[in-house]
Amino acid sequence: MTEEKKPDNVVFNTDTNRYDAALKPYATSVGAPVITSTDTTAWKNRSINKTNHKLNAKYLELKAEYEKMTREFEYNSLIFNSHFSFEPVIGEVYHLYKRENGKNFLSLIAPDQCNFNHLGSFYLSVDQTWEKVDKL
Repeated sequence: MTEEKKPDNVVFNTDTNRYDAALKPYATSVGAPVITSTDTTAWKNRSINKTNHKLNAKYLELKAEYEKMTREFEYNSLIFNSHFSFEPVIGEVYHLYKRENGKNFLSLIAPDQCNFNHLGSFYLSVDQTWEKVDKL
């Protein structure tokens, strides 16, 4: 049996014994359009920059929230470990002071009405957590 020669403009794979022009990554005939790969570098760079910006913004947001939560924990720990002989009322502002012996105490007396070492003023919120009050 003689092997017949295939025309040049037809792609025939002798290994698989099939026509595979549709599988080639290049044009297989003189009249076919040139196939070029799309340059996706600019798109990738834009996408990388957008993704990095989004992730960085989310990271900064989470970091700020974490720092706020840590401060709230420290304030609450400081107040709950201080001395007070009354039951604080929700919605009221109280003042934290440090005694000369180094122990903290919570008081109703405002800093402008005494000369104690004032550490801060705090508001008791509805959920029984203390929030620092910057200005009275």
